[in-house]
Amino acid sequence: MQAMRTRQQVLCMYRGFARALCPIILGHSGGRERVLGFQFAGGASRGLPPGGQWKCFDISGMSEVELREGRWHSGRSHSQPQYCVADVELDVNPDSPYVPRPPIGNNGRRSR
Repeated sequence: MQAMRTRQQVLCMYRGFARALCPIILGHSGGRERVLGFQFAGGASRGLPPGGQWKCFDISGMSEVELREGRWHSGRSHSQPQYCVADVELDVNPDSPYVPRPPIGNNGRRSR
């Protein structure tokens, strides 16, 4: 969540590949904590297209997680519905379709 609040890049290992991504949506699906992010560098089982790609990650599968400063990547469009996160807790997309958008409180948790 810290990376999302401060718009930091996330570096991690996930399913055997080093990845660099910007987390956009955080929440849960099927009892798992998940993040929808824009992966802009690193590897993937099917490769990574030039310019990057939207990817869904189970947070429990991430290891060696580091945050770093750098350009925020979020792709060209936010117009497609996402199916990665069923219960959205945090969405940093300024064009978010979730109304009301879950606000971030002072302690970094969603305000209720």
